[in-house]
Amino acid sequence: MTDLILFWHRRDLRIADNVGLTAARERTSKVVGIFCLDPGILDQDDVAPARVMYLIGSLAALEKRYSEVGSQLLIVKGSPDQAIPGLAKSLAATAVFFNQDVEPYAKERDRSVIEALQESGIEVQPFWDQLLHPPKQVMTNAGEPYSVFTPFWRNWKAQEKAAPLTTLADVEGLTPSEQEQAQAAGTIALPTAKDLGFEWEHELILEPGEQAAQERLEAFCDRAIQEYGEQRNFPAVPGTSQLSAALKFGTIGIRTVWSAAEDVYNRSRSDETRQNVQTWQQELCWREFYQHAMFFFPELATGPYRDPFKDFPWENDQELFQAWCEGKTGYPIVDAAMRQLNTIGWMHNRCRMIVASFLTKDLIIDWRWGEKYFMQKLMDGDLSANNGGWQWSASSGMDPKPLRIFNPASQSQKFDPEGEYIREWLPELKSLDTELLVTGKIPDDERDRCDYPRPIVDHKQRQRQFKEIYQQQRAAR
Repeated sequence: MTDLILFWHRRDLRIADNVGLTAARERTSKVVGIFCLDPGILDQDDVAPARVMYLIGSLAALEKRYSEVGSQLLIVKGSPDQAIPGLAKSLAATAVFFNQDVEPYAKERDRSVIEALQESGIEVQPFWDQLLHPPKQVMTNAGEPYSVFTPFWRNWKAQEKAAPLTTLADVEGLTPSEQEQAQAAGTIALPTAKDLGFEWEHELILEPGEQAAQERLEAFCDRAIQEYGEQRNFPAVPGTSQLSAALKFGTIGIRTVWSAAEDVYNRSRSDETRQNVQTWQQELCWREFYQHAMFFFPELATGPYRDPFKDFPWENDQELFQAWCEGKTGYPIVDAAMRQLNTIGWMHNRCRMIVASFLTKDLIIDWRWGEKYFMQKLMDGDLSANNGGWQWSASSGMDPKPLRIFNPASQSQKFDPEGEYIREWLPELKSLDTELLVTGKIPDDERDRCDYPRPIVDHKQRQRQFKEIYQQQRAAR
């Protein structure tokens, strides 16, 4: 009788280039996938409906992939430390394999699941898959984790990257009687997002699933990556990879992504193109830097890294926060970005920095308010990346140049010079002169005519005020 290994999918919703899944197949031909819909995650108040839609779509695609290679993806719902061992025991599985995560909740959850499986006499094998270099592989000379990006990048870039792994193939799944046992143990049909209590009235701007992620990577590497350094900062231009949701849920392997970028780099005929590719590779490194930071400094999930922000006197004006959330600040680039987020569940990265700076430096509102709002809306919401980006913008995180304040007008003039992005998301301002649009110097009568609000704060005044508070906090430390 062939040994059964259950592979517990989490942030690796694919059968290609999957470290733990490959290891399972090397041990046995009978490999069955499992995914647990965890109330510990789904019942939190920071879960975006768009993100759940992407998850369910990716699971549907993964079910199909398993079926194509001769096996199944089993869906269970409940606490993982009960659902996973319960199913493994009822199916007499030899082992459960899975890929590890860096987030505090995930690490605690995994400890509980491992303990429960071991108590049942079931082997457990964890692997690292979502990072090119797992935690503890990129350390300082003193053996400490990095807290500054640039030296991390130098070390990380110099290390050899693993090649993509093969796609799962030639496997067998459960017998009909075993499928009945699985149902008796709690497996269910894949629910819809609506079944889980999440409503998303818009189409997803990114198709979920493994094949769609691979096609997006190929399209990006075919053209946009070669101009990435110049184009990535312009929100009206499709100059980014838009792979963030795929990387969040692991519908594509990071080794596959790196290999594709390296291939473009090696085929490039100009230093300029190679520099553009490397700029994107550096963004992949930022992703890993933030994940390493979350692994070694789990306190980042709930608080700031830098001392001056540990008791920062945020004003936290609820009305100003609501205006920011709704895209009604009177600053066109800020409002356009927030409308984009609210409408499609995604925001251009340059705009994420602009609105985060505005919330923390102009409105003097705790970055954690904005971080949570993003997670409530973003299709690609990821704790490590979102937290890292917000702390970078708020100046509370790991950053050797901590006091960074974005001017909304200069950001618009530089990165949306024709006002294309603003006009797309603020159609009420379409008819305005471009200079008024990008500088934000819109006369009150024009604002009234367009039914567009006056600025809720004065940027220069609030900039001075924030700097004064910051200097006081530093002096007090």
